[in-house]
Order: sequence, then C-alpha cells, then structure tokens
Amino acid sequence: MMPADTLILPGLNGSPAGHWQQHWADDHEESRVVAQDDWTSPDLQRWRARLENQIEETSDGVWLVAHSLGCLLAASLADSRVISRVRGALLVAPCDPDVTETLHPGAIRFNAPFCRRLPFASLVVGSLDDPYMPVDRLHRTAQLWGSALVDIGEAGHINISAGFGRWRAGYDFLELLKISAQHRPFAGLSGASDATFAYN
Repeated sequence: MMPADTLILPGLNGSPAGHWQQHWADDHEESRVVAQDDWTSPDLQRWRARLENQIEETSDGVWLVAHSLGCLLAASLADSRVISRVRGALLVAPCDPDVTETLHPGAIRFNAPFCRRLPFASLVVGSLDDPYMPVDRLHRTAQLWGSALVDIGEAGHINISAGFGRWRAGYDFLELLKISAQHRPFAGLSGASDATFAYN
C-alpha cells in the first residue's frame, strides 16, 4: 500500500511535455499520471477502471488533479466503489461533452451522466473564454457538482496553447482545496453550490 498521493488525470490527447500537469508530476514525487491506452479516443469505462485500481492501491486516499476531459472522469466516480478513498478533486477547465464532441467528432466514448453532486470536496478552476466550456455551462456544471468555482479570467483552456506551462498557482489551488476540505471555510466545498471566486 502506498501513502496518500495525488493522481493526475489529463484530458483528450493527454498532457504533452510542457503541460502544467506534466510539470506537476515532475515537481511532486507523490504524484503520478493515470495513463490510458489511447489518448486520442478515450473510453470512459476502461479509463475509470484503471483509475479505480490505482486508487485502491493507496493506503490513505488520494487527491485528484484533473484537466478537461479528466474532470469528467473524476466526476464519474460519484458512484464508484472506491469513493471513500477520494479526498477531493481539483477540476481545471472541465469540458462540456457536447462541445467536445462537436470539436472532435467521434473522438470520445464517455456515455455516462456527469450531473451528480460529488460526494467529495471539489474545486473547479475555470476560464471566461474556454472554447470547450461556455461560461454559463461552467457555472451550471460547478453548481451541479456542488463545487466551489474559481474564475481566473480569460485563460483559454488553461493548457499549453493558452500559456500554461509550469502553473504554480495550481499548487496553491490544491492547497486551498485541502484546507477547505478539512475546515470547510467556504460554502462551495461543504454542500452549497454557488461559491464563486475571481482570481487574478
């Protein structure tokens, strides 16, 4: 059994070298990326099974750090057998599955509901001009998940093309999530669904 650690969940096409998630894995020895067989055509059930197996290998539970489609993978754990071992999730630039399907026809096989309230602490970090998630849907998604929402302004999809290489603010957001999960200082992480914050 391994000690509590952080599992990194990339999105469609994975997180290439230079992406903040890869820097995260390099910067934190206790972190590792949950891989899958085909990043260009992800299958939710296979990817989720791999994630559940890795969660079961931990002794004290895990923190999830997800980007884009990886956020939907994290949300799919709401009814998982391993849910008690998920301490919380940092959900960065979640994508809307319908928009993603339009932008990448036939690329994803994620036929599952993602509108359930998450039974673990969660913090959504979103952008005002994300091509994969309109702002109104971003707010609605965070509300449905019961997540606090941090708005970091016009930051695109919070990926390499948007200028996010080594993203040190992400580490701060995970620390905020950990503190919030322990002390519940703001409503969005304790069951309410309308906690929204601007971050510059």
